[in-house]
Amino acid sequence: MKFNFQLIINVLGLLALIIGFFMLLTLPFSLSYDLEAGIHSWKPILAAAGVTIAVGGGAFLISRRNLKKDIQKREGYIIVTLGWLVISFFGSLPFFFSGEFAGPYDNWFQEYTNCFFETMSGFSTTGASILTNIEGTSKGLLFWRSLTHWLGGMGIIVLTIAILPLLGIGGMQLFVAEAPGPEPDKLHPRIKETAKRLWVIYFVLTLAQMLLLMAGEMDFFEAINHAMATMATGGFSTKNDSIASYGAYTQYIIIIFMFLAGTNFTLSYFGMMGKFKKIWQNEEFKTYLFSTIFLVVVVTATIMLNTDMGLEEATRDAAFQVISIFTTTGFASDDYTSWHTFATTLFFILLFTGASAGSTSGGIKVVRHLILIKNSFAEFTRQLHPSAVVPVRFNKKAVPLNIIYNISAFILIYLVVFFIGAAIMSTMDIKTDQAYEAEINGIELPADVPRTENMDFDTAVGATIACLGNIGPGIGHVGPKYNFNPISTTGKWFLSFLMLLGRLELFTVLILFTPHFWRRK
Repeated sequence: MKFNFQLIINVLGLLALIIGFFMLLTLPFSLSYDLEAGIHSWKPILAAAGVTIAVGGGAFLISRRNLKKDIQKREGYIIVTLGWLVISFFGSLPFFFSGEFAGPYDNWFQEYTNCFFETMSGFSTTGASILTNIEGTSKGLLFWRSLTHWLGGMGIIVLTIAILPLLGIGGMQLFVAEAPGPEPDKLHPRIKETAKRLWVIYFVLTLAQMLLLMAGEMDFFEAINHAMATMATGGFSTKNDSIASYGAYTQYIIIIFMFLAGTNFTLSYFGMMGKFKKIWQNEEFKTYLFSTIFLVVVVTATIMLNTDMGLEEATRDAAFQVISIFTTTGFASDDYTSWHTFATTLFFILLFTGASAGSTSGGIKVVRHLILIKNSFAEFTRQLHPSAVVPVRFNKKAVPLNIIYNISAFILIYLVVFFIGAAIMSTMDIKTDQAYEAEINGIELPADVPRTENMDFDTAVGATIACLGNIGPGIGHVGPKYNFNPISTTGKWFLSFLMLLGRLELFTVLILFTPHFWRRK
């Protein structure tokens, strides 16, 4: 099979062009916030936008000549995977050009590694950060950091789907590659209209949350950044202490919108249309809702038995952290690893869940767990009655066997990738606590004090599942009160790859490594 590389370059150029124009949206924040403080963050942002628009626009225009505009399925996989790498490469340029991510590194490659890691974490809505002083970072860059979340949350590819038909290019293949879950729900038979309606819902919810946050203790800048991070289930905050810096009202608003962001956006659309019966008939939503309530009750009891928190505070912290991890948002209102070993274990298990399919959350997703459990129980019946036809039903409909096979394969591959990833991460180095604290405080360590050490077990498995599940905080030295800065350069590139795998749900990326994909027929 011959690939239409001209078309691939054309779409990738368009993606870069779009990212470049979105970078320009950060300039007002740089000029209004940073310039007053004598910080010229607009310069690296403008330079990055210029480079991105020039390269993207050039590739787009040059490849337009005699272009055949039919995207085949294989080309869709290539475009989506390379597209995410392209936007992460160009999206990291504002950070890199600014020099604010420099740190005490030996060379530019280590500096760029941090910039790329932060950008991939943003677009993949992981929320794993290397910043040690978020509040000291310029406002323009912080806004761009949050904007990468918001764009990646619904999917920059879905945005492109709404534009491609205008160029005479069909977008169904891209939608399938971008959303390879059990079955992408369509609000409208035309994929362009689906993409538009998804973005309208996304925008409306983001705007509503921003206004509600501004009604509390957040100013406009804080509110818009946290609203974008919440609806994307990303978790980047403008505060070093994340949401622990804010009071009860703010935390309750974020709890509500994190839950909404973890809900299938098709159901959000039905809710806006007043079709609440369709929401309640959805098995995944009911499982998501009741699982959340059950976990909040359990964690609240655990907190109250092991700390001196009152009922309201314990319930709020439990609800916040359960929903934050369940939806893979990754905001922190407290250090859940300090509550009790049982709570840490429970949250580690939650790292393997993910909220609803059709939401902006990462992870395996509730629907996959639900169908796998149903199929497992059906297997008992099949063992007793080998000749019986025992279908697995979801939302009162029989689930096709190919969907069950796909889900089984997905979960198996997900676990294999996790185990291999954790094994690889256990070979990586991490900065010692003394070296990390000295770096933050600008202190020179004595020559005899070790700078690095081998990564411990908790950090290796915590970092792996936190990035593969697009969650952000994990356990160990990447828990809620730490970040990913101490991890080695090699480790950060590997974790960036895991973020990409998780964001595109494994198959889209891994299929490119199979010989059959490249075989000509």
